[in-house]
Amino acid sequence: MQSTDLGNKESGKLWHRKPSPAARDGIIVNIIHSTSDYLPKVLRFLNVAFDSSGDCLIAGDHQGNIYVFDLYGNRFNLVQRTAQACTALAFNLRRKSEFLVALADYSIKCFDTVTKELVSWMRGHESSVFSISVHASGRYAITTSSDTAQLWDLDTFQRKRKLNILQSVGIQKVFFLPLSNTILSCFKDNSIFAWECDTLSCKYQLPAPPESSSILYKVFAVTRDGRILAAGGKSNHLHLWCLEAKQLFRIIQMPTKVRAIRHLEFLPDSFDAGSNQVLGALSQDGIMRFVNIQTCKLLFEIGSLDEGISSSVISPHGRYIASIMENGSLNIYSVQALTQEINKNEMSDGLNKKRLQILLKGYGEYPTKYRMFIWRSLLQLPENHTAFSSLVDKGVHVSFLNLQKKYPIKSRKLLRVLQRTLSALAHWSAIFSDTPYLPLLAFPFVKLFQNNQLICFEVVATLIINWCQHWFEYFPNPPINILSMIENVLAFHDKELLQHFIDHDITSQLYAWPLLETIFSEVLTREEWLKLFDNVFSNHPSFLLMTVVAYNTCSRAPLLSCSLKDDFEYFFHHRNNLDISVVIREVYHLMDTTPTDIHPDGKLNAFMALTKGQYPVFNQYPKFIVDYQTQERERIRNDELDFLRERQMVEDMQAEVDQQRVEDEAWYQKQELLRKAEETRREMLLREEEKMVQQRQRLASVKRELKVKEMHLQDATRRRFLKLQQDQREMELRRLNDEIERKVHMRDQEIATTAKDLEMRHLELESQKRLYEKNLIRNHEAVAKEMREDADAYRRKVDLEEHMFHKLIEAGQTQNEKTQKLIEENLAEAEQACLNADWRIQALHKQRCDDLQRNECYREMAKLLRENRRKETEVLNAMVGEGAKKWEEAKEKDFHLKSEKKASTLSDASRKWFLEKELDDAIEHAEHPYRTGPRCRSRQASSSSLPRTSQLNDTSEVDSSTHISLNQRRVQWDTMEQDLMERVRNLRQRLAAQARNPRRTPHLLAA
Repeated sequence: MQSTDLGNKESGKLWHRKPSPAARDGIIVNIIHSTSDYLPKVLRFLNVAFDSSGDCLIAGDHQGNIYVFDLYGNRFNLVQRTAQACTALAFNLRRKSEFLVALADYSIKCFDTVTKELVSWMRGHESSVFSISVHASGRYAITTSSDTAQLWDLDTFQRKRKLNILQSVGIQKVFFLPLSNTILSCFKDNSIFAWECDTLSCKYQLPAPPESSSILYKVFAVTRDGRILAAGGKSNHLHLWCLEAKQLFRIIQMPTKVRAIRHLEFLPDSFDAGSNQVLGALSQDGIMRFVNIQTCKLLFEIGSLDEGISSSVISPHGRYIASIMENGSLNIYSVQALTQEINKNEMSDGLNKKRLQILLKGYGEYPTKYRMFIWRSLLQLPENHTAFSSLVDKGVHVSFLNLQKKYPIKSRKLLRVLQRTLSALAHWSAIFSDTPYLPLLAFPFVKLFQNNQLICFEVVATLIINWCQHWFEYFPNPPINILSMIENVLAFHDKELLQHFIDHDITSQLYAWPLLETIFSEVLTREEWLKLFDNVFSNHPSFLLMTVVAYNTCSRAPLLSCSLKDDFEYFFHHRNNLDISVVIREVYHLMDTTPTDIHPDGKLNAFMALTKGQYPVFNQYPKFIVDYQTQERERIRNDELDFLRERQMVEDMQAEVDQQRVEDEAWYQKQELLRKAEETRREMLLREEEKMVQQRQRLASVKRELKVKEMHLQDATRRRFLKLQQDQREMELRRLNDEIERKVHMRDQEIATTAKDLEMRHLELESQKRLYEKNLIRNHEAVAKEMREDADAYRRKVDLEEHMFHKLIEAGQTQNEKTQKLIEENLAEAEQACLNADWRIQALHKQRCDDLQRNECYREMAKLLRENRRKETEVLNAMVGEGAKKWEEAKEKDFHLKSEKKASTLSDASRKWFLEKELDDAIEHAEHPYRTGPRCRSRQASSSSLPRTSQLNDTSEVDSSTHISLNQRRVQWDTMEQDLMERVRNLRQRLAAQARNPRRTPHLLAA
């Protein structure tokens, strides 16, 4: 087994010595792709696909490198780098150099292997594409993912149809049936539908498999003729469906160690006409087993437990198997090597020769789809690959180098196969290089087996050994002995016809040999020829000679009517209106009724197959004649070569002489032409000189005329220039006037626009003014309400104090007048001192508040002046800032107010406490008047420690003057409150007026 590492190479050879796969494993070559980095690693192959010829395959690894391997040309090439893993490949498109690749990003791309360019890019799938099926015509393709299948037109690369299904069902596989226009869709619920490709109408549905052997289908395979469907899954059973009868007709049980089937594929055969009999099943253990679906016999297997197979693809002609191994490498297997130990030439019980002859006599021919297989079985072909390869390796024989000149075949492939087959026959035996009718003899088989050259060679060789016995004993003359046998049989069965041939000087070389050397290919159609050779290969070699006699006897009527030799020649070289079935029946009749003494089977040996390993030696010809002809041909060839060399020398010398003569004549002609040219030039010079003189005279007169014209033109130009300047100045004046008018108009428009803007600005300021006035009124009302609430609370507090004081007065009325007078005097003095202190505090507090407010007002006014001088457009921001500062001032005033309230509360509490104490003392004094003096002093001492809010004497008596002073104090507080509110209101109005008219701020400051 040879191994090839692709490495970093983009092209190269697959093998460096001719592969000879062993029958044990059948591996032609093992291909790996490793990198040459610091840490080398193996790039795993993921998918592989063959082209329609079967000699080229394409493979992609998990990094997106796609290679083309030419097994026939022993080459590999890197055709594309997609930079992402491929999930499916297809290489059997109508344009042979193009291929489809499904990538990991759910897209499908089409590339060209020759130009290595992107042909098209198809999108539409939303999950990974795991299958690409191409129609037999190569025009359509179906791409399948787990959720959908899409039909594409490969001419336009446009999507034609899309199959959507429920996620609960799921798609297993959707593909074209080979050589038909039917699409088969297989789903995860084991339902299988067949659709018409053009209309997508459902043709039929296969019934559900029986419950006793029901398995969930995972993998599918179809024979080349599209008649049998194989299905498998997680089981060791294989189901075979007949698509024509639409029923399950066979269940194959694989070995017990097979638990699941991962891949199925039929092995094509050149002789089964698409009715494949061998099925390959890849199981979970990595081994692919090939079984015969008719006999259920295991034929061979590839892969092993140590080197398992991940996926596998078989070439269309069935010669190669490409398998991706579990280690990521790619193995190419030779089917011929794997099957060489299987005796395919040995007929089975169902294909013995007697039963085939009975079948042939009943139907007249073999079934078309089994004909090639039957022929190979009847002829017992050994399939000696090595021996045939050695013959082919010798190259094209010299006798057939110019075959196309004698036989101009349109198909180059057919011509190449014919040339290779004839060369192999010539290398096998020297006589075939000089056999003139060999191309006519081999051509029908070459055309029939052009895709399998080994079978073609062995069929022709078997035909020559058995059905062409004794043909070469009289070489190079026709086989007189064979023709004599035919003539004897014809004389026995139809003397009249033979006598007719003798009368018109028609020999067997005219009525028998043309049929034999072309093996009836000139006088029969393809179907008739195949039908005839079904019978020829199934009978004794003498059957072919009897066929010549039968053809003549069945055509006796037209032959008896012929009298000219040209008519006979035309008859035996062209097709005639003759029923081949009648001829075959006549042959069987002749085989049975011909006497033994003249029967050809007594002179011809029985059928003898080709030997295995090496082909037999073929020397049934006059060797001395062939050797003499070979020597003569070699001598003639040498003489021809000498003659050709001498003729070439003579031709070369003649060519040189002719060339010299031509050169001399050319030189003389050139000299004569030069002399004539010189004389002509002299004459031309004289004429030119005369012309020059005349031209100078004309030029002088023209110059004078031009000078005059120039002066006139200058004068006219000066006038035009002056007029142009005048016109330009007028145009400039008009342009300036237009510009002035336009600027005046624009100024008017700007003034009008500015006036409108000022009006809008005035309206905005008015609206802002009304909004601020509204807010000031609302704030004023809130402050007034708060002040009223505070005044009401203050009045209630004063009333409570007066009520308590009245109680005190009533309690102390029982004391003596002296004590009462003293108390009233002390109380009046204390009250007066308290009032004086309160007035001073209030005046000082009022002055301090006025100073603070005036200072704040000055600062705010100065700030507003600076802001107003900066930008008129920033009025709104200045008002916002002013508002924020006013809120801060309001918070400060609120804090001062709260402080005053706290002080007032403390004063009220002290007065209340003082009054309560006085009331208690008065009551106690009324009960114990003799204790007045000491307690009075103690109260004075204690009262002296109180704040300056009240300094009442506990022992003094209250009269009507005290009540009057309290009323006066309340009136003063109300007056001060009203004055303070009026000043606050005036300040707010001035601030609002300042905000409305920022330019009048200096007047506000002056006020």
